[in-house]
Amino acid sequence: MNILATYFKLLPLMHSTGYASAGVCTIRFSRLFVSSMRPAPSVLTQYFVADKILPLKSKIFMQYAVQLALFLSSKIVAKPALHCLALVLIASVCGSQARAETLVLPPVDVDLIGNIRITRVLQDDTLLDVARRFDIGQDEIVLANPDVDRWLPREGTQVVIPSRYILPPVERSGIVLNIPEMRLYYFPPAAANQQALVQTYPVSIGRMDWATPIGLTKVLSKSENPSWRPPKSIREEAEARGEPLPEIIPAGPDNPLGGYALRLARPGYLIHGTNKPFGVGMQVTHGCVRMYPEDIKKFFPEVPVGTAVQIVDQPIKIGWLFDTLFIEVHPPLEENQQEPSVLLETAIDLIDLAQQQQPLILDSYALKQALEKQNGMPIAVGKSVRD
Repeated sequence: MNILATYFKLLPLMHSTGYASAGVCTIRFSRLFVSSMRPAPSVLTQYFVADKILPLKSKIFMQYAVQLALFLSSKIVAKPALHCLALVLIASVCGSQARAETLVLPPVDVDLIGNIRITRVLQDDTLLDVARRFDIGQDEIVLANPDVDRWLPREGTQVVIPSRYILPPVERSGIVLNIPEMRLYYFPPAAANQQALVQTYPVSIGRMDWATPIGLTKVLSKSENPSWRPPKSIREEAEARGEPLPEIIPAGPDNPLGGYALRLARPGYLIHGTNKPFGVGMQVTHGCVRMYPEDIKKFFPEVPVGTAVQIVDQPIKIGWLFDTLFIEVHPPLEENQQEPSVLLETAIDLIDLAQQQQPLILDSYALKQALEKQNGMPIAVGKSVRD
């Protein structure tokens, strides 16, 4: 256990001195630990719970323990004794932080962030209350819990929180919005000698006849307490419904933009708050990107004007967690519905690309399950044959 003792002893020092590769160092310590580990699970539990984890329930520990836990969990098959340790690490991190909006950005050869959590329904909760409490969108929570009633879940019902993600395979900078996932990733510029981070938020996107456009743009301007001038097309639509809109809606509780708005260089499109938070995580807007009020409040001051925005359409993502390949499948948008054979072909093409980087053994049954469920949660579908 000397390797782990050394790691936890050095971790606060690495962080306080701004050691830029603390995350990489975590992984190297993990690999060294795995290769040398011999103790039984009971010894591991006593070591971590009694001597290390409880005193280290701090922001510093939480930032790096996830990486260690995820690595150990990927080694469970090879070394069963790691199962207990991985669970203790993950439980300690998740129990200390209900909402994990900001995560340590892993090294470039690791594509997964976050982890799946379990909670229970409280009295008078809807499934959407649970989703908002854990910063999850409506469609995300429903897909992850298909057997739980959206509006009347029973108190005490177990709910899966789908808070593990494969990072979109694009440059990790600026704002990245994956439309089918209905999730935004923000990669803030890292200060010198500081650990790089990633923030992720659920969002609403444009419905079929008002699709959010794909492509590159940037943040053009920012407004706090914005007023809203509904475009003529939206006013005409509202008029046809018998709900006419004024030419301008001032800031306040009736303003659909909420308290903050970031205007994009693409005319007419914004990232903004909302006065209807339970619609977050659905395809319901007129093309803009809508966030929970508490999320946009945090996000708004951190994003400078000029920040690049990449809007992508990736219903299928794949990514590596060390020697394990994962796939994450989201239902294609309503206007982009595809035959199962087309989704399978897309998945195989992506797996072929991954195999060129790292030879692997594919679990075809797991791949079939992922494509059928389309629940947006990463599923392991392959193992590297290089070790």
